[in-house]
Amino acid sequence: MQSLALIDEWPVDNVAAAVVAADGTVLGARGDQAKVFPLASVTKLLTTYAVLIAVEEGAVELDEAAGPEGSTIRHLLAHASGLAMAEDKIQAQPGTKRIYSNVGFETLAETVQQASGIPFNAYLAEAVFAPLKMNDTMLKGSAAYAGASTVVDLTRFAAELLAPKLVSAELFKEATTVVFPGLNGVLPGFGHQKPNDWGLGFSLRDHKSPHWTGKSNSPETFGHFGQSGTFLWADPKAGISAIALTDRQFGEWAAEVWPVFSEAVLNEAS
Repeated sequence: MQSLALIDEWPVDNVAAAVVAADGTVLGARGDQAKVFPLASVTKLLTTYAVLIAVEEGAVELDEAAGPEGSTIRHLLAHASGLAMAEDKIQAQPGTKRIYSNVGFETLAETVQQASGIPFNAYLAEAVFAPLKMNDTMLKGSAAYAGASTVVDLTRFAAELLAPKLVSAELFKEATTVVFPGLNGVLPGFGHQKPNDWGLGFSLRDHKSPHWTGKSNSPETFGHFGQSGTFLWADPKAGISAIALTDRQFGEWAAEVWPVFSEAVLNEAS
């Protein structure tokens, strides 16, 4: 794909990217596909998938209590528990505001760990990494941001997101549909959004503006980006997913080049 050549112009030292189809076919790739990059908040996608698998296995339930009083696993996944971004502080009643929270995802990991009796990083490796053959992906630290992976591994994960096999179609549809609709909040790096729609762990494109994906991405597009200069989105309407990993912290540069890149990928794939 010629659109991938755009990453050569990004103001970063190292970058790797790929576009993958639902059947797992890599439509295009550029950069060192085997280089391990820190994922930052793209980690949340992996954590989300482990939590969804725990729900499928019956280890936990979406509506069981977790986090602050009145909060559930559903609230935590949807950034609607009221927990603050980076400290164990309650800023709102559950279900009333979209507050992006790393603490919420750490609480999710603790909840699954207690329910399963397995350290969360081991549960994640067993439930997600092993079946998808993500051999160079790891979690060493916070379930909110301490993952590391390669483009090769993430293409396998992206294919799973486009055609789920580890999670039922019903649960996956619920996870990629707006949860607690109408909640306002800040989309980190892109300001206040009214509404700031979110799924169960998945950041939804919806009609947000500004946004880190392209204007041509369908509202059904879901994924996540990370402060380490990384992103993964899946557009079920287009039937493709795009991944980009870099070694430069997110900033204005990313907000400028990522949507352009996404537009080019979609135009070429259509």
